[in-house]
Order: sequence, then C-alpha cells, then structure tokens
Amino acid sequence: MIATVNLNASGHACLNPLRRSAERLRIVSTRAACGAQLFDFGVHCRGSLAAGRLMAEVCLAGLGSVEIVPGSHGVFPGPAVAIRTDQPVAACLASQYAGWQISGESFFAMGSGPMRAAAAKEQLFEQIGTTETAEHAVGVLESAQLPPTAVCEQIATDCGVPADRLTLLVARTASLAGTIQVVARSVETALHKMHEIGFDLDRLVSGYGVAPLPPVAADDLIGIGRTNDAVLYGAEVTLWVTGDDPRLEELGPRIPSCSSPAFGQPFADIFEDHNRDFYQIDPLLFSPAVVTLNNLDSGRQFRFGETRPDVLRNSFYGP
Repeated sequence: MIATVNLNASGHACLNPLRRSAERLRIVSTRAACGAQLFDFGVHCRGSLAAGRLMAEVCLAGLGSVEIVPGSHGVFPGPAVAIRTDQPVAACLASQYAGWQISGESFFAMGSGPMRAAAAKEQLFEQIGTTETAEHAVGVLESAQLPPTAVCEQIATDCGVPADRLTLLVARTASLAGTIQVVARSVETALHKMHEIGFDLDRLVSGYGVAPLPPVAADDLIGIGRTNDAVLYGAEVTLWVTGDDPRLEELGPRIPSCSSPAFGQPFADIFEDHNRDFYQIDPLLFSPAVVTLNNLDSGRQFRFGETRPDVLRNSFYGP
C-alpha cells in the first residue's frame, strides 16, 4: 500500500545527519549557482560505509532502514547490504526506483529518490496512483559528475520547487557510497518485477532483502557489472503479503532473475552485448536471485529462484 506520508518531506528530514556530520562521513556539500544543494557522496569525495547507508535511506524517503551486515558464506563470504521496510511500495517504487533518466549537455545520470514523486514523469506513477506536491525536492543521482546548474534548474522546474529548495545526493557507481546505494535495491527490484508481471501491489505488507557487497570497482563500467551481479545472482528477498496462495504459486516462479533466458551470464557481458543500454536488456532479468513470499493470511511460505555464487566469484574477483 502507498504510504500517506509526503515522500519529499520525509526524505528532507533525513538530510540533517548529512549536514551535521559531512566531514565524518567524508562527503562535501556545495551549492550550484542556482542555489540547489549538492552533496558529493562519491564523485570527487571518498565517501564511507556510513555515507552509503544514509544515501540509500534518503533514496527510500526515510521509509526503510539500510545496514551493513555479515553476508552468507554460501553465497559470498563478505559483508552484505540489508534493507527492510514496512512501506515497500512507497519506499521502493515511488521513491527508490531509478526510473528517471536525467541528461544535459555532456551530463547523464539515473535519478531516484523522493523527487521522482514530485516530478511524476514516469508512467509508473499513474499505475501505482501516487504523485505529490513538494516544498523541498530531494533526489539521488548515479553519475560520475556533479550536475551543472542548467540540469539542477531543470530538475527543480520538473519537481515544481524553487532551485534553492532542491537537494541532490550524487555518487558514481565506482565509489563506496555509490556501490552500497545500488546494492541496497534488492527489494525494489523484486517489487518492480512483480508490478511488471501483474502482481497486485496492494497485497504487499513488508519487505526485507540482503545482497552481497562487492569490491568497489576501479571504474564505473566494472562497478555497474558488479553491483548488478550482486542483486541478480546473490540477493535474497523476503516479502510479507496477503491473499490467496494459488496466485502466489502462479506468479512466484516469474519473479526471480532466473526467469530470464539471460540468467547465468555476468552482467558486464550482457551489458556489452546490448550496446551498454539497460533498456535493450530483457526486463525479466532485473530482479533478485531468490524471492520468498510469506502469506500472512494462510501462514504458508513460498521460495523461488537460486543464487549463483560461481557468477559472483567471477564478477567480483575474475575467473
């Protein structure tokens, strides 16, 4: 169910720790010429584990928590990123999903976070039935550059706020915070896939996901491969739902990434084969490796999918 909370107001409240502890978090806050506030989480800054966790929570509009936890030795013997939320549709689909392509002169970024609900440029918002008016707009950009003033002004206009009431958190994929905030999308990928295959989102109650945290890559292309592999081949998501069991048994096998013919190949190879264009790749691939559905009405549990530690080892460390 969509939360009644204003996503941008909730996300804006999450910014206070960033302003108080920027030096400790190894991030830097600046202002664009138009007045927009920019937080560098991993473009020119080193960032940190704590910064990545907070960045992911802002991306969830403060409606979920993100932690660094021990990973599963059977999947990947290292740290993992865990996310939990009791407002999964609002936190993950209306806010966290990176559904806004933002471009300008010599600039490109994938946009996510609460600002998407204010701009409502995606068809998804008509389908899930939510948009909002914001006093302050808050967004996250996955980019190797800080946005120029013209891009900040356009985002503010699209969100319906003055430029000095726009806050953007920016990190490249090949950074500590950037890697964490991407891997924190395990539940989001499950929900987006369920929406695409016709699952009734009103049945979703709560979500928990954990995905292995890969080594931070030396460049963004390798980072894109590693972070996607972490979700596609290592993420395990548990969702608490309601309703009838037969529908869960029918749709369940279509949710995890193994429902795609592309499953089993390192994402870097798939990305190259499709001209480095996410939108040419089979959309059925973008989901967690394993999804478990707990039916609160019947008390039954259903588990679908499989992890692929071999693909993770190849992706993270090489063959």
